[in-house]
Amino acid sequence: MTSARTLRAGRRTVQLHRPDKVLFPAGDGTGHTKGDLADYYRAVAPFMLPHLRSRPLMLERHPDGVDGPRFMQKETPDHYPEWITRVEVAKEGGTVHHTVCDDTATLLYLADQACLTLHRWTSRAAGAGGITHPDRLVFDLDPAKDDFGPVREAAGLLGELLDHVGLPSALMTTGSRGLHVIVPLNGRHDFDDVRAFARDVAETLAQAHPEQLTTAARKKDRGDRLYLDVQRNAYAQTAVAPFSVRAKPGAPVAVPVAWDDLDDPALGARRWTIEDAVEQARTDPWAGLLRSGRALGPARRKLRALSG
Repeated sequence: MTSARTLRAGRRTVQLHRPDKVLFPAGDGTGHTKGDLADYYRAVAPFMLPHLRSRPLMLERHPDGVDGPRFMQKETPDHYPEWITRVEVAKEGGTVHHTVCDDTATLLYLADQACLTLHRWTSRAAGAGGITHPDRLVFDLDPAKDDFGPVREAAGLLGELLDHVGLPSALMTTGSRGLHVIVPLNGRHDFDDVRAFARDVAETLAQAHPEQLTTAARKKDRGDRLYLDVQRNAYAQTAVAPFSVRAKPGAPVAVPVAWDDLDDPALGARRWTIEDAVEQARTDPWAGLLRSGRALGPARRKLRALSG
């Protein structure tokens, strides 16, 4: 077994320890390794980094692979290299120094730390309104069962409603069970305002389709209905970053897709893995869709008119 690999990323050098360590076991005993994870993140970095820069991260680490313990890391350890960006954010009773991934070297260092999934804040430390004002609104479409049909249908309904109130939106597989629908914001609204608007949209949709959709937070109240989850829009909450690997069999990836892809029968939450996600990234499915953030005032007025 190779003890280490030296990886170059710009002016930085990163040591990848135990690159042959299997993180994703396969039935034939030849699953994806830490080296495979690093190779994927190096290849996808040009497409992934724009979605990460300036954002605090919660890191999902699996030092012994997906079959071992999971660690959700917020505080940046003291032993991390000084060149890795940190951002200090307030929490109840103190502060947290979150890791920020601004470059390929940091992405590779996190791969060496067996960080499979990067969960990002919806605000940026260097954003228009700072850390307290998100520039992304996220709807998480969470099905009651491992059935992608209701997810596909809910995404279509939500996309139509957002179009009706004048908000552009982007679609992403989660690499787990559902889809995320993401709306670009101008960074002028605080978290409470954004979450309240997201809740209003979700409740409007659920009231129009009560047999299919729900906003009930408790699982026992949902039945077989798909849950329109808007809780990721609160302060200090996170959503899986585009192109992040998920800790699931086969190393699936959260991947941006075009709205037209909803009509593709092959589409599923785990459609892409570390073996082919870079090919999907090169198609640029969002094509600048998130570059122009919107204000919520006009959309809120249209939503109220629609609700009567």
